[in-house]
Amino acid sequence: PLLGREGAGVTVHEAGSAFVPRDEACCHQELAPLPSFDGNRTVLGAWVVDGEAAGLGIRESAGLITDGYARFLPHVIL
Repeated sequence: PLLGREGAGVTVHEAGSAFVPRDEACCHQELAPLPSFDGNRTVLGAWVVDGEAAGLGIRESAGLITDGYARFLPHVIL
């Protein structure tokens, strides 16, 4: 999908599998798997306000797609 917040509508296709057209607009991306630490994959997100670092979010999930069940730990940068 064009908008896949928290993994909604995101699908991972096996290499060489047939393309399946969708009714909605979508984008295709190459999978770049995250490293796994004890079976969990971690994504870091940064917030910048007026050119200054303001926060960091750490989101951790067991699946290839980070979804709404991922654990989230926000950090503030003072």
